[in-house]
Amino acid sequence: MRAENHTPGRRPLDAASLRRAALCPDGLWREIEVVPSTGSTNADLLARARRGEPAGVVLAAEEQTAGRGRMGRGWVSPPRAALTFSVLLSPGVPPARRGWLPLLAGVAAAAAVTEVTGVQARLKWPNDLLAGTVLAGEGKLAGILAEAAGDAVVVGIGLNVSTEPAEFPRLLAAPGPGALPATSLRAAGATALDREELLLAILSGFERWYRAWQQAGGDPDRSGLRQEYVRWSATIGRTVRAELPGGQALSGPAVGVDSDGRLLVRVSSGAEVPVAAADVVHLR
Repeated sequence: MRAENHTPGRRPLDAASLRRAALCPDGLWREIEVVPSTGSTNADLLARARRGEPAGVVLAAEEQTAGRGRMGRGWVSPPRAALTFSVLLSPGVPPARRGWLPLLAGVAAAAAVTEVTGVQARLKWPNDLLAGTVLAGEGKLAGILAEAAGDAVVVGIGLNVSTEPAEFPRLLAAPGPGALPATSLRAAGATALDREELLLAILSGFERWYRAWQQAGGDPDRSGLRQEYVRWSATIGRTVRAELPGGQALSGPAVGVDSDGRLLVRVSSGAEVPVAAADVVHLR
């Protein structure tokens, strides 16, 4: 056994223990699986969804060799240094409202990280979990990716837990202009690094918000999700630059998210423009 397994953040996940803690007859989750290594937990569950796998599966990997972020970007981490998992869902809400799923996952992750580790997490629209402050410097703790396969949706989370600064690939540790550097819970001063406790807390929060949102037909107001997302948001209220597909960009205050989860940016004309897909840069 390697020495890293003795640190709290690098103990192997215990699938049996996770099942005992998280599975119940009427619950959202019907199976929790842990694999030593895979290319991408999202890709694995998408393939299973296409073969007819029912919703409710949680698939965690101790290592991902071909992890993906938004827009096809790579995501890598040393074995057992991160919490990398995906969930298979069948929301049954209007397709436009599915844009709330990565935001919902972010709410669950931010609350779990803050409660379990003591690190104050915030959310950068649409799919990043941050630690730190504007003045002291923000870093990216986690990324969230939602992908659809027919009526099914897979949501994946990659959360850096015990990763040391030297273990981040150079391009992640020092990204291009406007992007945030990678960080981990350990680097952010976490008081606890138990990945099982974190996973259970995220799954619990996710289920609570997912049930409310699903029962409200995907309505973020009737479910209370929009208000909760705004509470955790590090983007809303900030001046941002949204770099759109095709090379266009717009700048202005981020004033909210609309009913489909799109970011609302107030441009110079005073209009609030909904942004569905963009790289968003927080401007000081």
